[in-house]
Amino acid sequence: MSLYEHIFMVRQDASNAQVESLTEQFRTVITENEGSIEKHEYWGIKPLAYKVKKNRKAHFTLMNISAPHAAVAEMERQMTLSDDVIRFLTLRVDEHEEGPSVMMRDDRPRRDTRPPRKSFDDKNKTFGDKKDEDKKGDDS
Repeated sequence: MSLYEHIFMVRQDASNAQVESLTEQFRTVITENEGSIEKHEYWGIKPLAYKVKKNRKAHFTLMNISAPHAAVAEMERQMTLSDDVIRFLTLRVDEHEEGPSVMMRDDRPRRDTRPPRKSFDDKNKTFGDKKDEDKKGDDS
């Protein structure tokens, strides 16, 4: 059987229960056609780079699928008929990624780990630390 990574986007005004029911519907299509879903990840509501079918945000879901091509083709056919699914992408891969996907990992640097911002001195029109300004005031 072939291995696939499948990502689909559901319109933003659909509830989480609707997204889960769609996922279960597509899961049954795959399992009825002698396939299996190795991994399923719900990524949540994410903003889109541009409007897709008048939507600015969408629910994202990833599925790692091990199934024959006919099963994936039937699932894609049903996705095109659904009004809730606004876009999908299926990629054939050599092997599935182990562990959580890149979207679910928490290895990106956080914004709160940045050094504190420097203050702006309106009088001298320069940037500097407040500690540096206090030292300059002590010398005179």
